[in-house]
Amino acid sequence: MESVNKLEKALGDIFEKSAPKLPDNTKKTIVEWLPWINLIFGVVSLWTVYGLWSWANTVNKVSDYVNNLSATFGVPKVVDDRLSIMVWLSLAVLAVQAVIYIMAFSATRDKKKSGWNLMFYAILINAVYGVVSLFTDYGGAGNLVGYLIGTVIGLYFLFQIRRLYMGGGSTSSKS
Repeated sequence: MESVNKLEKALGDIFEKSAPKLPDNTKKTIVEWLPWINLIFGVVSLWTVYGLWSWANTVNKVSDYVNNLSATFGVPKVVDDRLSIMVWLSLAVLAVQAVIYIMAFSATRDKKKSGWNLMFYAILINAVYGVVSLFTDYGGAGNLVGYLIGTVIGLYFLFQIRRLYMGGGSTSSKS
């Protein structure tokens, strides 16, 4: 946990102290809407996980059927490459992020630091997954760049509103 705190401090120095500041009214608007964005994003993500899980199971069943049918007629396997562990890992990561966003709803609504922390963890999970996906058949350098850009944007906005979750509620640019 101490390493996460050190990372938070280091990223705070970059995204909160050094980066251009958002106007106070923009920060307040983000904080006001963030719980609902979290809830909607979490529910939509869970729905997406279910849809993708269902699709992946269907693909597996069709692959099995085609391979069994081809074996019946003495033809070599038609489908050699099936869904890999990375597909299932991707679904698990998306599900974990969805649950974290849903869990963050009440804490961000109440402007608790624990809600901000959950959002921070979700962004970190996304960044780590982006790096892991670089080494898969489904990822690549382009995906990594996209994950990193999304992570930087998310961290910027998250650290811009951090003070509103630290108990002070002030949006001033004091350090």
